[in-house]
Amino acid sequence: MTTATIAPKTTMQRFLDTVEKVGNMVPHPIVIFLILIGIVIALSAVLGLFGTAVTYERINPDTHKIEAASTAIQSLLTIDGIRFMYSSLIPNFMSFTAVGLMIVAMIGAGVAEESGLVTTLIRKLVIVSPHWALTYILAFVGILASIAADAGYLVLIPLAGIAYLAVGRHPVAGLALGFAAVAGAFTVNMLIKPLDAVLVEFTNDAARLVDPNRTIGLASNLWFSIASVLFLTVIIAFITDKMISPRLGTYDPKLAAEGTVTEQGAVLSEAESRGLRFAGFGLLGLIAVFCLLTLPAGAPLRNPITGELIGNSPFMNGLIALIMLMFLVTGWAYGVGAGTLKTLAEVIAAIEKSIKSMGGTIFLFFVLSQFVAYFTYTNIGTVMALSLSGVLQAANIGALPLLLGFIVVVAIIDLLLTGAIAKWAIFAPVFVPLLMKLGVEPEAVLAAYRIGDSPMNAITPLNAYFALVVGFIQRYDRNAGVGTVVSLMLPYVVWMFVLWTALFAVWKMLGLPWGL
Repeated sequence: MTTATIAPKTTMQRFLDTVEKVGNMVPHPIVIFLILIGIVIALSAVLGLFGTAVTYERINPDTHKIEAASTAIQSLLTIDGIRFMYSSLIPNFMSFTAVGLMIVAMIGAGVAEESGLVTTLIRKLVIVSPHWALTYILAFVGILASIAADAGYLVLIPLAGIAYLAVGRHPVAGLALGFAAVAGAFTVNMLIKPLDAVLVEFTNDAARLVDPNRTIGLASNLWFSIASVLFLTVIIAFITDKMISPRLGTYDPKLAAEGTVTEQGAVLSEAESRGLRFAGFGLLGLIAVFCLLTLPAGAPLRNPITGELIGNSPFMNGLIALIMLMFLVTGWAYGVGAGTLKTLAEVIAAIEKSIKSMGGTIFLFFVLSQFVAYFTYTNIGTVMALSLSGVLQAANIGALPLLLGFIVVVAIIDLLLTGAIAKWAIFAPVFVPLLMKLGVEPEAVLAAYRIGDSPMNAITPLNAYFALVVGFIQRYDRNAGVGTVVSLMLPYVVWMFVLWTALFAVWKMLGLPWGL
């Protein structure tokens, strides 16, 4: 038994162990969501019986005009509600984009993993990187992964686990690090991404309620976002090294699920090195093709109207295709060079294997999609969000306390409504005009929203990828469950939320520019 294993546990570690133990006593995630579906049905019936409703102003996402709206709780036990539950079973599942995104990503990732490219590439990274820097590199890349929308969940998180395993550290700590980086800092980046365009447009629509000539640009939060990325990288890495890794101790490969690779060689073989060279050639070829598709004026993957490449363009909207092709091409090229995948039949078999491994996850997503659809149909989340925002609006406090209260309200609502765009369509016309009248610039309100909407993503079971992370962890610890993930993510969520909010407050008090 190692020193890390027998060292006395801190109060925080004992608390997290209790959270994990209690959390793992809950039923299987599928059972949990079936129970939640029953609760939503019953609650909608009760609230609908009492005619619970709210009236508010919102931004029409099609016309971008402010319109009055009234939202009432819709019961699922009415004639219309029963019809909805019966007829929407398949549409709910088919419209759950996480399923399609996961399958497409795994087509390429399966080839890269089966060929050995993923593990070899991570081992190469480990060999050339200073040991102390690995955690910071993974945290930084994980935050930037949001430029590829949700693909970071499917790519970066499992890679972080493999990287930690390669250096002899607990792979579950790597998975926790990846999840915290991808989910907990999802709304900020060092680059402009498609989400920014939507959030900024809604902000401008709301700002015009006070000043018809007031607008902000796509880079209006750029400086704060860049600072946040660097700040959160340090926080996530520090928590991983000082709290998560010591708590997990030394990894025991006997805990791994059957078929999980838990041993990594320290030195690359000649075949592996040749495979990496072939993968590099394949990547260069793919880059050359995409340069032809994106760089020339009028290229197919540019916006056909504006000609822009970054923002609302076919290239950015279909970025998951590039990621899939990148792993597929480089994985196959590596397989040819290393001798692990030589024929097309072997490549197809690798894809089939990766798809088959997702059977349990796909079934979980089926149940989860029904819950999300029923919860959305009832309007319970919308009514709760508007009720909380109304209380905060009527609090009659100063600008900075109101901004901080706004961050807290958004964070609470994010446990129930995880969509950043849907929430901002509701919150923007309420808080942007309110705070502008108090002398707060719209850029500051949007920056506050980014903070409130991010850290809770790593702890809410309503995150479409929460269950997927449970599956990732179970590969290395077959006894893990929902409680394991919650206990791992709590330190990240608490400290990211508190310190990031503190950074925002200091930024605001110093009057620093939010962006361009």
